[in-house]
Amino acid sequence: MADEEKKQQIEEELKNKSKSKTKFYFSDLAKITGDKPRVAKKYINEMVSEQRLCLWSSGSTSMYYLPGMGKSDEEEDEE
Repeated sequence: MADEEKKQQIEEELKNKSKSKTKFYFSDLAKITGDKPRVAKKYINEMVSEQRLCLWSSGSTSMYYLPGMGKSDEEEDEE
């Protein structure tokens, strides 16, 4: 499966799951395509740089979400 197909597969799966939760761990994204973490990291980082995914970090935990679906750092700081 090509990287672009994997990126689309991740986006579709996250849209389907967005009704129950909005942020996902890296391991959740890697499981969607069934790739090993080292392979998945390449195209997940590409998705972040292409702004197809957003990265949220608390300092100790990093999570990913689709733009417009999860709360950004600024929105969480306001609460």
